Amino acid sequence: MTRGTTGTATGASSPGTPAPLRLTAPAIRAFKGRRKIAALTAYDAPTAALLDAAGVDLLLVGDSIEMVVYGAADTLGASLDRMVAHAKAVSGSAKRALVVGDLPYLTYHTTPEESVRNAARFVVEGGCRAVKLEGGSQRLPMIKAILAAEIPVMGHLGLTPQSVNALGGFKVQGRRATEARRLLDEAKKLADAGVFALVLECVPAELAARITEAIPIPTIGIGAGAGCDGQVLVLHDLVGLAAPGARVPRFVRRYADVGAVIRDAAAAYVADVRSGAFPSEAESFAAEPGEAPPVALYAAGEGRR
Repeated sequence: MTRGTTGTATGASSPGTPAPLRLTAPAIRAFKGRRKIAALTAYDAPTAALLDAAGVDLLLVGDSIEMVVYGAADTLGASLDRMVAHAKAVSGSAKRALVVGDLPYLTYHTTPEESVRNAARFVVEGGCRAVKLEGGSQRLPMIKAILAAEIPVMGHLGLTPQSVNALGGFKVQGRRATEARRLLDEAKKLADAGVFALVLECVPAELAARITEAIPIPTIGIGAGAGCDGQVLVLHDLVGLAAPGARVPRFVRRYADVGAVIRDAAAAYVADVRSGAFPSEAESFAAEPGEAPPVALYAAGEGRR
């Protein structure tokens, strides 16, 4: 499939059907004040294709994969190699949504030069068209360097999961007036630096609304109330794909119980295998008429070739 210079996909659709418009970072930014932005995490090709077909605007290849897929207690162990590999799977299936790669812990914390190299891997190897990173003023040199390399950047303030140890856990941020003022100031600085959108995670709804009104770029909330310009959730939380008894964050609304569907399907399969009901004749293969199956030849004493 070839790509047009205007950001549209060409050559992928059937004759007479226009190819879907590829959303870009400027297109997401232009939604500010026009309509809400729907974002979800995605980590693999089939899921990305389904979410893209459903009309999701932005697919975040999030470091949350470390928790919901690999079973870790936090996101700190996510590696760049692993994230880029998952990003490649997602970007190869998404035809319309903007795919954003989430820079893992310590891939943008040292020097601007290293940050650019790591961000570029998401673009060159992973097929992403933007990256996301956490933090405020302390990350401005890295953000400016990545933007200078022509890579769009999405910011992330509030509860920044990669700072879980410094924050003392996964806690709501900005409840105190001093914290709220700091977050508002940081949001303005990130917007001035050129990020195209800003994730606000686990901050009071009133504060998120104030920040949304104060900056010219879209805010994407997760546990930040309805006043944001858009929302993002972890897909596994949205569809209930989790181990039995797993904790569900308060801000999550579950739209399905995929975990129960998988559990019930697997249980039915186990029962059919053990009873002999699977596979049936329709789910098995027959030899060509007049041809003896290979096992009969072996039983007749013919040597294996």
